[in-house]
Amino acid sequence: MLHDLFGMGVPVADKVIRSAAVFLVVVVLLRMAGKRELAQLNGFDFVVMLLLSNVVQNAVIGPDDSLTGGVLGAVVLLALNAVLVRAALFLPWLSGLVHGRASVLAEHGAYRRRTLLRLGLRPADVDEAIQEQGGDDVADTRLVTLEPGGAVVVRLRDAEQSASAGDVADLQARLERIERHLERLAGRY
Repeated sequence: MLHDLFGMGVPVADKVIRSAAVFLVVVVLLRMAGKRELAQLNGFDFVVMLLLSNVVQNAVIGPDDSLTGGVLGAVVLLALNAVLVRAALFLPWLSGLVHGRASVLAEHGAYRRRTLLRLGLRPADVDEAIQEQGGDDVADTRLVTLEPGGAVVVRLRDAEQSASAGDVADLQARLERIERHLERLAGRY
């Protein structure tokens, strides 16, 4: 029984190569699928991700279903991910290759329809992100981007941005100075 639990049915090198190869293939496939897959998983995307994990499972484990083999596969996947993430920090070309670049979804209050179409996004999806970040609709925006990690970043036009506590304090101080100045002027006449 213990041998079935801990004894691997394949050589360690086979397990490492399988895990590394599947990791790299899935990274490339997700990169090709685009940022939308990471940004907002709809029901269909979620099913595809679940099925993808099931499909590649056999490629990772091969004929080995031991605990040791599973742990080794997990360690290889996590180690490769850690190495790739850290290498991308120091190698800009690798970062661009792995993460990609931001995509401009809207600019100066107007959608980039071709970009939305290419990414498989609806204007309603972007409108929701705009509303979550303080705008009413695309007309309120200066720039809307889909970042490599899947986050939608909205930069509102200056007139549409909310005032901060500091802004209100500055206005209040100006108003008080104006009122004092008007009182001094009224006192002269």
